[in-house]
Parts: sequence; structure tokens; C-alpha cells
Amino acid sequence: MTNFLLAALPIATILFLMIKVNWGAARAGAAAWFVTVILAVFFFGAPTDMLIIAQAKGVMLALYILYIVWAALILYFAAEEAGAIKTIGRAIRSLTDDRPLQLLILGYVFASFLQGVAGFGVPIAVVAPLLLGMGFSPVLAVAAPMIGHSWSVLFGNMATSFEALIGVTGIPGTELTHYSAILLGLSGFVCGAAVLWLDGGFRTIHRRIVPLVLISGVMGVVQYFMANYGVWTLGGLTAGIAGLVASIIVTRFWKPHPDDVAEQVADDHQHMPLIEALTPYLVFIVLVTMATFVPAVEMLLGNIRFTLDFPETATAAGWVIEAESAKAIAIFGHPGALLLYTAAISFTFFKLRGHYDAGIGKRIWQRTLKSGLPTSIGMVPVIGLAIIMDHAGMTYALAEGGAAVFSGAFAVAYPVIAPAIGALGAFMTGSTNNSNVVFGMFQRHTAELSGLSTALVLAAQATGASLGSMLAPSKILVGCSTVGLSGKEGPVLSVVLKTGVILTALCGFMALGILLITTMNGGA
Repeated sequence: MTNFLLAALPIATILFLMIKVNWGAARAGAAAWFVTVILAVFFFGAPTDMLIIAQAKGVMLALYILYIVWAALILYFAAEEAGAIKTIGRAIRSLTDDRPLQLLILGYVFASFLQGVAGFGVPIAVVAPLLLGMGFSPVLAVAAPMIGHSWSVLFGNMATSFEALIGVTGIPGTELTHYSAILLGLSGFVCGAAVLWLDGGFRTIHRRIVPLVLISGVMGVVQYFMANYGVWTLGGLTAGIAGLVASIIVTRFWKPHPDDVAEQVADDHQHMPLIEALTPYLVFIVLVTMATFVPAVEMLLGNIRFTLDFPETATAAGWVIEAESAKAIAIFGHPGALLLYTAAISFTFFKLRGHYDAGIGKRIWQRTLKSGLPTSIGMVPVIGLAIIMDHAGMTYALAEGGAAVFSGAFAVAYPVIAPAIGALGAFMTGSTNNSNVVFGMFQRHTAELSGLSTALVLAAQATGASLGSMLAPSKILVGCSTVGLSGKEGPVLSVVLKTGVILTALCGFMALGILLITTMNGGA
């Protein structure tokens, strides 16, 4: 019990500093990292060389992820500065005059698409002002995309968060995609229903149940197949595109209820054609498809790799970490590289089409720095914290405590709790990615010690972390700042917190249902 309480101190430190002291994730993560090092050395017997190796692994994993983060931001701002994002938003707004369906398409479908493109608060920053301009209240304008995009976080933005889970736990992605995609697909339907509920309760859901089922079903199925065919890096993006296509088709046949007809918003400005606005994302899909399915291209791009080999280390208590190599970074074939190629092509295309003015390169870079730097600074200590905890045996001590509670007849109940742990991690670190890093090994060890399906428990962790991203304080601040609610974030947090708790609980019972079904069918 003593080791369990000591191992929980770094997590408690982050929670206390972020919730009670109101520190940001970067500052709280750095403080918790320091606490972790002290505990690892003086209570868990971690030698200096183990700490250095663990932190080096953390830096390597952070580099792998940040390569994607920065490239995605460059691509997003290149498209946004050209007016492509506004064009896509206007096209969606013109699809139907059914007000709740407009909210569903923008706050759920378009927000999910943007999560597939960039993530890191971009869906809220883009969609909230659009909804406000269409006459929705400021609180609803922020809350809808925060809730609507959350199911798409795990496989969005080149599946950065999923890659982090793979890197930390050492479980191949092919073993995690099945349950993860099922839970996310079901959660996607619930997120869409929650967005509709914000505008009119269950009556609004009832009136739009057919469009909701069709659109969410298409997105969930597309993401499932992309993930399970090994292209999970495109899961969120393709699901978002499929959702937009499904929305276009559905709105052609859908007749709004007379009480829900929205007022038309005049727009006399000229905008680029929609196909032109979608060009960066179509190019990106082509590049990823070639790099994944054309062996010659895959070999050429993956020829130069950067990695580090680490020796075996052990604590004074006998906890051994075997020798291993860091996650290799294919310099020219990495997902981040593909995003950079796309950004360069898109920038050239928009430049030739006359969509940029003077100083555009500097402006894109400044906006990228402003968005990417805080994420980068906060990521390194949080990832280092998680790997140090794992190498020192602290994560295993947490798992032993969890397994002791959920053992025997109570083991079957653990899948209900696993998503809540993931959501808690996303809330306290402000990131699905960081939640998977901090709690990934804990969830794996707990599943193994409790005799549960590791793949299912990790899927529940990942899905809970994805849903929990709607609670990230940083995203609330971003959204509120775009609709004039700076300093008045309380009402938004209240709405999102209640919704997040309900959705996370539902996810837990979904995971339990899957466990019971597979058990009855003789599965693991």
C-alpha cells in the first residue's frame, strides 16, 4: 500500500496544481516530473543511469510526436490563411436551413474533420466563431465543437495520440485498433446526440435521429475500416471527409421542421471553389496512400531512420527494464514529413492561385510558433514523467493496487473504470496524447494482473482519453476567447463537464458490454 500511495504522488501533484492552484499543464508537468525523480531515486531505488535513459526515451518519443504536431499546424495555417477553412465552413452552412442540423454538421461533423486535419484546439477555434455568427449563443457555440470533436481525437491529427499509446505500452497498433474503433464509433454517435441535445434536449434528438444515425454511422464505419486496415493515421481525417459527404447527401433529402428553420445569413463576398479549398486534404490522402501501399515509395521514404539503442537497466529493488531501441523516426517517410510535403504543395498551389498576400510565409510561421510552442514545452516533461514512472516500477505499483481492488469477482468491473482514468488524464494534462502516455502502462499492467483483455482495457483508456479532451482547460480558454467569453468560462465548463461525465460513463458500460459479449463467445 505504501508503494501504491507513493507512486500516486506524481499524479496527485498534477491534479492539485492544475485544479487547485490553476497552473498550466506545462508548469504542473514540470513540477510533477521533479517529484517523480525524487520518488524514483529515494523510494524505488532507481539509479542515475536509469533516469537518464528514461528521459532520453521520453525525448525521442516527444520528437516523434512533435514532428507531426508542427507539420500539421503548418499545413492548417497555410490552408486557413488562403481562406480554405472559411470556404469549407460556408459550404457546410449553406447545405440546409434546418438550425439543429446546421449545428450537428458544424459542431460535430466539421469539428471532427478539423480534428483529423490539425487538432490541438483548432476545431473549437474555427467552429465556435462560425456558430456564433449563425446566431447560436456563445456558450453553445463553444460547447458544441468541444463535445462534437472529442470522439475523433484518438485517430485524428495523424493518430498522434494513438501512436503515443503504442510507443508507451509497446503493444502493436494492429492489436489495439479493433476495440478502439468500435468504442470510438459508438461514442461518436453519442457525441453527435449530445450536440443536438444542447440546442433543444431530447425532442431535438428525436426529430434528427435519422440524419444522426446515418452520418455518425458512416463516420464510425469508415474510421473502423481505416484503422483496422493499418491506415489509422488517416482514420480521423477520412471519417471527417466521409461525414461531410454523408451530410451533403442527407441534407438533399431532409426537410426541416417548421419550428427549426434558421434565418439566412447574407454573404456577398466571393470565395474560392469548394474543390479548391479541399485540395490540401486530397493531396494529403494521395501522399499517405502512396507511402503506405506502394512498396517502392515506402522503401524510398523509409530508407533513412533515426533511433537510439538503450541498454538494460535495473532498480535496487530488482525491477528490470530490458535493452531496447527507441521508436524509429523515418526522416522522409514519417507522417510529419508527409504533412510537410502536403503543406509545401498546398502553399505553392494557393500562391499560384493568388490567395496569398505579402508576408504570408512569416505570418504562417508566427502562428505556428504561437500554437506549437506551448504544446512542445509541456509535452517533454509529461512524457519523461510517464517513462520514468514505468522504468522505476512506479506504474507497476499503481497497477498492483488497482488489480488488488479489481480482482476476483470484481475484475469484470474494471472496463467501466478504465475510460474514467483516461478522461481524468486528459483533463489533468490537457491532452489525449499525454493521458495515454501517463496512464498507458498503468492500464496495461492492471489488465494483465486482473486477467482482462489488454487490448480492450487499453481501448477503453484511449477512448476515455479522447472523450476527456473536451474537458481540457486550454481548449475551453481557446474557445471562449473566440466568442467574447474571456474570463467567463464557468458556464461553458459546467455544460461540458456534465456532458463529459455522462459520455465517459456510457463508454465504460460499452466496454463492459463488449467484455461480457466476448466472454460469452469464448473470446479474451
